[in-house]
Amino acid sequence: MSETPDGSARIRLLLVDDHQLVRDGLRARLGDIGDIDIVGEAANGQQALAAAESLRPDLALVDVGLPDINGIELTSALGERCPALRVLILSMYDSQGYVMSAMRAGARGYVLKDAPSTEIIAAIRAVAAGGVYFSSSLTAALSAPPADTTALTEREREVLIFVAQGDSNKRIAQKLDVSVRTVETHRLNLRRKLGIDTAAGLTNYALKRGWIRG
Repeated sequence: MSETPDGSARIRLLLVDDHQLVRDGLRARLGDIGDIDIVGEAANGQQALAAAESLRPDLALVDVGLPDINGIELTSALGERCPALRVLILSMYDSQGYVMSAMRAGARGYVLKDAPSTEIIAAIRAVAAGGVYFSSSLTAALSAPPADTTALTEREREVLIFVAQGDSNKRIAQKLDVSVRTVETHRLNLRRKLGIDTAAGLTNYALKRGWIRG
C-alpha cells in the first residue's frame, strides 16, 4: 500500500460490479475517504482479472452477481493470479451458503450492499489490513448449523439433478409436470441454500455427491 501525506497507509481499491450505477454510488461514497484510492473498475470477471493484473490493487470489492462468472468463482481466480490481492465480497445475498462459499473461495470479508457507508469503509480497512470482516447483520447466518444436503427438499434435489444433466427450466417443468415458474422458484431456493447460482456449479455439486456421473 502507498501512503497518505500524514504517513498512514493508502488502500488501492478495485471496484467490481456489473451495474454502472452501483459503481458510481460506491465512488460517491468512498471517493472522499482519505486513505482509499479507487484505482480501477470492472463490470465482469474477465475485466476484473485483467485490471487486477495490470493495476495491482491491494483490495478488490467484488459483487456476487456478475454476468460471466459469479463473484465467488472470481474470488478463487483472483487468488490464483494475484495471491497478494485481498477480496471483500459486497452482496445483496445474506444467506449462509453464499457467505461460506465466499470464504472457501478465499474472500476475507462479506458485507451487504445495503450496509451503511461507515460499515463498508470499516470492512475495507479491516480486510486491507489483513483482517476479516462480516456485516453485523450476518450474525444469524454465520451462527446457524452448516448447510448440507439434508436442507434440500426432495423436489429441490430432483431439480438440481436435472439442471446438472443439462435440462432447461422448460424441460424440467415438463418432466415434473409443474410450471416453469415453480422450477424457477426451486432454483432460487437452491441458490439461497447452497450459494451456487450457475449450472456448472450445481453440476459440480451433484458430481461430488455421486448424484450424477461425469
